[in-house]
Amino acid sequence: MHPGPHLEPVCLTVEERETLERWRRRHSTAQALALRASIVLACAQQRPNSDVAAEFRVSKPTVGKWRSRFCEKRLDGLLDEPRPGAPRQIGDADVERVISLTLESTPAGATHWSTRSMAKQAGLSQSAVSRIWRAFALQPHRSETFKLSRDPLFIEKVRDIVGLYMSPPDKALVLCVDEKTEVQALDRTAPLLPMRPGQIERRTHDYRRHGTVSLFAALDAASGKILGSLQRRHRSVEFVKFLDQVDSAVPPDLEVHLILDNYATHKTALVKRWLAKRPRYQLHFTPTSASWLNLVERWFAALTEKQLRRGVFRSTRELESAITRYLEVCNDDPKPFIWTKTPEQILESIVRFCKRVSDSGH
Repeated sequence: MHPGPHLEPVCLTVEERETLERWRRRHSTAQALALRASIVLACAQQRPNSDVAAEFRVSKPTVGKWRSRFCEKRLDGLLDEPRPGAPRQIGDADVERVISLTLESTPAGATHWSTRSMAKQAGLSQSAVSRIWRAFALQPHRSETFKLSRDPLFIEKVRDIVGLYMSPPDKALVLCVDEKTEVQALDRTAPLLPMRPGQIERRTHDYRRHGTVSLFAALDAASGKILGSLQRRHRSVEFVKFLDQVDSAVPPDLEVHLILDNYATHKTALVKRWLAKRPRYQLHFTPTSASWLNLVERWFAALTEKQLRRGVFRSTRELESAITRYLEVCNDDPKPFIWTKTPEQILESIVRFCKRVSDSGH
C-alpha cells in the first residue's frame, strides 16, 4: 500500500523507531505525545493518512500535521512548541516554596495561612498565591471534622451492611431505619428579603422556636421509597409504634432486614419483645460513630437541605405539613441511593486515612 502521490514518505532510523516505541509504551508519557508517536509509526508503514486517522480516531489533517512535522524536524517536531505570550514571572522554585510553606508551616499568630499572609511571606502578589493554591487544590481557610469508629466489630459490621446493599438476599426487604429527633419549628423574627438580580436571599440570624417534632423513617434501599412517621417524642414506645407501621406496610411473605444505629431506643426490652414475636425481622447495627453506613442518613441530609434549613414554620403543624409534603414528593418519584464501594475499598480507605493521621505529627 502506498502513501499516495502527495504524501512525503516517513523513513525512520533505528534510534528514532526505538524512541517512538518507548514514547508509545511508557506509562508516564503524556497521552498527546504517545498518540503522535503512534501516528508517525503508522505512517512509517507507508499507509495513507485516511487509514491512520481511522485507526486512531483522529482527523486526516491531524495525521498530516504530525507527518509533516516529523519529516521536517524529526523527533523534535513531535514536542510541544513554546506557546506565545509573555514569559513566566513565577518560577517553579516560587511555586514549590509556596506549597511547602502552606503544607508544612503556619504563620505567626494564626492557625492557618491566608492569601495576604502567604503573599507577604513568599514575596509574591496575593493573586499569584491564590492561583497557585487553586492549581494544587489547597484551601487553608477550610477545615472539616472527622471521627473514627472504635467499635471492636467494625470490620464485621461493615461487611454485613455493605453486603446487604450490594447483594441483598432474595425474598427480603432491606430497610434503613433511624430517627431525626427534635426537628425545630423555627420562625424568623422578621420577614425575609427575597432574592433579586444582584442580591441573594436574606433572612435574620435570630428566630423564634415553636416546638419540635421527631421523624421516624425507613428507607427501602432497593426502591428508594421512604416510610415516615412524625411523633412529638422519640422514646422506645414511639419506636415500637413506628415498627408496627412498618410491619403493616411490608408484605407478610418477605423477610425484613433493619439497618439501625446504636441508639438506646432501639435496644430496650419493649423492642426486644416486639422482635421476639416477629422472627422474620433481623437487625443489623452500624458500628459506633459510623452512622454514614446507614443510607437513611443521606435522605435526612437531603430533607434538611431542601426543606428544613431555609424553611419558616410558625407552628409544629406547619413543620409537620412541610415534612409530609417532602415525603410525598420523594415517594412519587423515588430514586434509590446506589452504594458503590465494596467493604475492601472502604477498609483500605480507612487504613490510608489512619496512616496519614499518624504520619502528620500532630
